Amino acid sequence: MRRLYPPAGAADAEPSGVPGGPAEPDLDTPVGLADFYAYPASVAEGRPWLRANMVGSLDGAAVADGKSAPLSSPADMRIFGVLRALADVVVVGAETARREGYRPGRARKEFAGRRAAAGQAPAPAVAVVTRSLDLDFGSPLFREPLVPTLVLTGAAAPRERLVAARAAGAEVVVAAEADGDGTGVDPLRAVAELAARGYPRLLHEGGPRLLAQFAAAGAVDELCLTVAPLLLGGGAPRIMNGPAVPGPARYAPRSVLEEDGFLFTRYVRA
Repeated sequence: MRRLYPPAGAADAEPSGVPGGPAEPDLDTPVGLADFYAYPASVAEGRPWLRANMVGSLDGAAVADGKSAPLSSPADMRIFGVLRALADVVVVGAETARREGYRPGRARKEFAGRRAAAGQAPAPAVAVVTRSLDLDFGSPLFREPLVPTLVLTGAAAPRERLVAARAAGAEVVVAAEADGDGTGVDPLRAVAELAARGYPRLLHEGGPRLLAQFAAAGAVDELCLTVAPLLLGGGAPRIMNGPAVPGPARYAPRSVLEEDGFLFTRYVRA
């Protein structure tokens, strides 16, 4: 994997990662990628940081045949795994969790020491955002996690589904919108609730509707976007497919990596 931006050796200060500086990370190793994508030091001081990770085609499609896997590559999956290994919690929408067959985060031996030193659990938790709690509580995501799966929902969630979630061992987090009918989840409150539970390093994996909601609320600190060298056309959703982002919000380029024609870009809120 090669770095296109910033040039090797260029200085790189906070808020995210350590490309540049006295020691260049080896981008062909998981540990080097972890150094490159490290969360900002302010996270250890209690300031939550939400990083979104998405993949899209050249024409902006977020899925092909209903899933993101056809847009991915071996390098994309390596970065995907590293970003998960750095996170305290993975935030995902219920539709994406169902469609992609989400499973619990796993512990990886090469990151065990890093996570222990940072006071993290052996694996990231998964937090599923859902209004209806229409989830399979008998699936591995709820029955086999190293860290209990969380369910983020609104104040009007169906009582019987709340009971089922708790019976399956899930931690239910109510992060209701201040306005509305009580079914929605407030992105900023969700971030605050997760951080208060010891999950300040957040990784948002979509889907497009949920990511648009978080971005519109100003909750996205960083976007890691893999650009696949593919054209799809058709009516597939973009990586964000929901409410408009006020402003629009400006993000600054942090880094660009390349392998096999895939670009691995990273932007932080300006």
